Amino acid sequence: MILINIKFPIRPDKIDEWVELANAYARDVNTEEGCLFFQISRSLTDENEFICIEGFKDAEAGAAHVKHSYVKEFFEAAPDLVSAQPQIIYLDAPHDGFGPMGEIQPR
Repeated sequence: MILINIKFPIRPDKIDEWVELANAYARDVNTEEGCLFFQISRSLTDENEFICIEGFKDAEAGAAHVKHSYVKEFFEAAPDLVSAQPQIIYLDAPHDGFGPMGEIQPR
């Protein structure tokens, strides 16, 4: 599994545009055959920072992802909305996605 986490610092005056772009992008990416999950959430500690967490089945699925037209459109639009260069963590991990957390279960 390819696991990617990205911090997107967004210009305060561009938040509404970002949310619209991010929502459309997430909807598109989640339709991809090799996408295990793709979510963008607002940080609880910085209202101008958004965190993207994405998982793809394998490197092949990740390579297919970046070939979609909506990815190119996202990469074209995002520089006008970010306040600094996004920071990324990219891992190729031997997992199939999310699994149960042992420390917390519903009571």
